[in-house]
Amino acid sequence: MVKIITVYGSLLLTAMGRTLLLALLGLFFACIVGLFFGMLSVLTNRACNIIAQIFVDVVRGVPMIVLAFFIYFGMPYFFNSVIGGFNVTLTALQAGTICLALNCGAYMSEIIRAGIQSVDIGQMEAARSLGLSYGIAMRKVVLPQAIRTMIPSIINQFIITLKDTSILSVIGFPELVNTAKNVQANTFMAFQTWAIVGVMYLIVITILSRCAKMLERRLNVGRE
Repeated sequence: MVKIITVYGSLLLTAMGRTLLLALLGLFFACIVGLFFGMLSVLTNRACNIIAQIFVDVVRGVPMIVLAFFIYFGMPYFFNSVIGGFNVTLTALQAGTICLALNCGAYMSEIIRAGIQSVDIGQMEAARSLGLSYGIAMRKVVLPQAIRTMIPSIINQFIITLKDTSILSVIGFPELVNTAKNVQANTFMAFQTWAIVGVMYLIVITILSRCAKMLERRLNVGRE
């Protein structure tokens, strides 16, 4: 184990950095996707509700590894061969970010929907009675209150997304699990390699979990 840390420690730390980068990129775009479909799900328009529900059901119903293969291999093939006239190529980072954004975005959509619905409907009615449009009332009155409720869930979703990055080793992105496979192949020390990787994940996720709990306590104090 000491040999692995000494020889491959910097390589594993770099891989953890890539893992965090991928998770952050995925969460960033997932927030955009989730906000869009979350807003569709709370509109009074039935068609918008159906579109949002279909997106959530489809993405959540497809295993993430299948989604990763579909985006990395299927999308370029579709545009280049089926439609033709395109020269689409995706790097592992691009495909991984899209995959995480869609997968995490489906869950973020539900988090945002629940956060908005947790705000008393009287807040929206009061804002509209003052002459604010629906969009302005949602942006300046409802969403700021909903965000307080959503932040702990968003952090927990980031933790889940961080763990989900390990699945993207199947498309060759050099995150922690993929790098650990190479280390194991070079050292033939499976137990030690995966023990170190497990501890690295444990440390990062424990820190994030503590941050989520501290933030949740502070937000709860703010409501009192």
